[in-house]
Amino acid sequence: MKIAILGSGGREHALAWKFAQSIPPQNIYLIPGNGGTYNNVPLDSTDFDGIKAFCLSEGIELIFVGPEMPLVKGIVDFFEDTDIKVFGPSKRAARLEGSKIIAKKFMQRYGVNTAGFWLFDTLAQAHKLIEEKDGKVVIKYDGLAGGKGVYVCSSVQEAMEALADLNQTYRYSESEEFLDFLIEEKLSGYEISIIGFTDGKAIQLLHPSQDHKQLLNGDKGPNTGGMGAYCPLPFFTPQLHTQIMEQVVNPTLAGIQAEGVNYRGVIYFGIMVTPSGPKLLEYNTRFGDPETEVLLPSLQSDLLQLVLACFNGTLAHCTPQFNPGYYVDVVMAAQGYPKTFAKNNPIQGIADAEKDALVFHAGTKRLPDNTLLTAGGRVLNVVGQGNTLQEATQNAYAAVQKIYFKDAYFRTDIAQRELNVKSGE
Repeated sequence: MKIAILGSGGREHALAWKFAQSIPPQNIYLIPGNGGTYNNVPLDSTDFDGIKAFCLSEGIELIFVGPEMPLVKGIVDFFEDTDIKVFGPSKRAARLEGSKIIAKKFMQRYGVNTAGFWLFDTLAQAHKLIEEKDGKVVIKYDGLAGGKGVYVCSSVQEAMEALADLNQTYRYSESEEFLDFLIEEKLSGYEISIIGFTDGKAIQLLHPSQDHKQLLNGDKGPNTGGMGAYCPLPFFTPQLHTQIMEQVVNPTLAGIQAEGVNYRGVIYFGIMVTPSGPKLLEYNTRFGDPETEVLLPSLQSDLLQLVLACFNGTLAHCTPQFNPGYYVDVVMAAQGYPKTFAKNNPIQGIADAEKDALVFHAGTKRLPDNTLLTAGGRVLNVVGQGNTLQEATQNAYAAVQKIYFKDAYFRTDIAQRELNVKSGE
């Protein structure tokens, strides 16, 4: 079988690495890929005509969609007139990620446990609510924002500044008020990522994982696409699993079936575990990044077989099996990310780091002479494994220390919150 993976980040590199355990690497193509992947095809992941022509000419049988944009734009629908299987939800189903407002209304319709939310006809109404809530709210851009369109606010001033920043960053027209946002109840607790495969009738979950979205240590600073992740979660109890299934996962699956949408792909539940139980923050309709970089190494089962089971109706009987131990991913980013950052800095030390860790490329490019350069905000994902979470964390950071590029930045506390709990701090 020949497959194509759409995307250019660490997630896609990890997918190629995992698929290469099932089929020959030369049968795996990356569109467009990055400096760490091979068989790269220089097409944009939303160039559907170009992708179709390439896949038909090369005999590609399966397309695995990494990023959200091709799904939201309807790549699954686009390929319906071919024999090529596209792993992902239809355009209609992908609106669960493409629009926060559509997603919240879906949750409300089908009884998914989630935070309260408010929509507005005027900015004046939003300002009034912010004042009523003393600014303790979460403000979200309605559309796709690469994980950066969420503002967790603690004061009226902070919330007003968030609205102003939304208006400046995401507004495309000056002709009317900017209302492509919603305001949510601010929840207390800790976030976890629940990700699995679905054929629209059954869901098979991978290990629970935890992303570190904010730029700085201590979960401070602006939101990013993710600065690191780990799995499994030592605090994830059978009771919490049951609550999430009953209050989030099963109602979502019932809603997908009731809506009659085509959903054969990955589904991601971003969950806040609060003192009163789990509440869904958001859906993603694809693998999270950087969660993928720890989830796939932890997965013992054949990835290709799980994907094909979503197409042939046997997913309910394909229970994923997992490797022992823990996995920790530390993202090495370019200084200045998620705003302006430098590119084209040489990268050294990866081969040495790979002796004891996995290194998945994200924002890299390779020159014809094999020189590797930085090419994005999140540059590398360095994944350590260990029998304990502490050992996996130590192995990840030991590998990070072997890699160098100018002004590299990384958080030094990935998984530290859980380790502090274990040590009684």
